[in-house]
Amino acid sequence: MSGLNSRFVAVSRARRLWWLWLLLAVVAAIVVVGLVVAIPILTHRDQGLAEQLPSGDESTATAVGDDGRTRTISVTGADGALLDPSALVPGERLVVTGSGFDATRGIYVAICVVPDSAEVKPGPCIGGAPQQTQDPEANAGAQQYAASNWINDDWAWKLFGARGYDSPDGDFTAYLLVGDPAGDGFDCRVERCGIVTRNDHTAASDRVQDVYLPVAFSS
Repeated sequence: MSGLNSRFVAVSRARRLWWLWLLLAVVAAIVVVGLVVAIPILTHRDQGLAEQLPSGDESTATAVGDDGRTRTISVTGADGALLDPSALVPGERLVVTGSGFDATRGIYVAICVVPDSAEVKPGPCIGGAPQQTQDPEANAGAQQYAASNWINDDWAWKLFGARGYDSPDGDFTAYLLVGDPAGDGFDCRVERCGIVTRNDHTAASDRVQDVYLPVAFSS
């Protein structure tokens, strides 16, 4: 009988140790993820502003950042056809491609109010905080369109819905669903708005990746 009790105690102790190690592993994983998320935010140094260059193509915009990079964005319809950015319609689907961006930093892509000063963050934006909406009823492999997109190569942020860059050179593809042009405190039917890229919340005050392509809405 005492032997049975000893085995029972040993099994109970082993189970407690197993649960303790599991708890420690979970805590360690949470700490690692927290550090991966926090360190880039805390150590980032703003790289300056971006000068928007004139473009002869209404579907393309280019800016040169103080970091020496030339960034370009272009927009087409969902089928790849040319479209008129000055006559957008709510519900329309847009494909935005970019090149020259810093792939070590995440960006938001959305239709936003364009500020008068290059030192001011673009916004507010249609659709609010950029995100990647997943439709559970969509076909496997189908592109998901949202009012705003989040591009970030960090695996930790991908857990929260970020889409990765297409290449280490800073190429990306975003899929925008045109939303209501009027939001809380702004109206893109009367204010200057554009398809905008800007650093995400990990470098929110850094304006070096700001690029905007002017848009307007059909009446």
